[in-house]
Amino acid sequence: MSVLVQGAPFIVEQQQGILLAETSGAGLVTFTGYLRDFSEQGAVEALELEHYPGMTERVLEELGDTSANRFGLRGWRIVHRYGRIAAQDPIVWVGVLADHRNEAFAGCQFIMDTLKTKAPFWKREFMSDGRVVWVQSKSEDTAREKSWQECAYE
Repeated sequence: MSVLVQGAPFIVEQQQGILLAETSGAGLVTFTGYLRDFSEQGAVEALELEHYPGMTERVLEELGDTSANRFGLRGWRIVHRYGRIAAQDPIVWVGVLADHRNEAFAGCQFIMDTLKTKAPFWKREFMSDGRVVWVQSKSEDTAREKSWQECAYE
């Protein structure tokens, strides 16, 4: 169970290998988020992520622990980048291990849905037309995170 917040690119397969070396389980679910080359503002060339060192890792660790306790996960790993990221590069990787697939899927989705609203990251999009746009929170992300607080997982 671990968190890695780094500026350097990561290799998805290596992250899965690290998680599998730390623990075992019958169901592995992963999510890799890549930087889209578009947004509501237009074509995106790059994204710059800033974060609050120390606090970011702590929030992500608490999120992973909460997911493990809530869904009975045997293991989890969260990797998130910061700095300048080019379109189509991986930005976040989440992997969870559980004894059953339902718990693994739910645990991974819970982490991603909550990470989007709770982790202290600030984002600027560098648009193809030269504009730089701060990314605002989306109402659907807030609604997804709120729905996890309202539902009892069984």
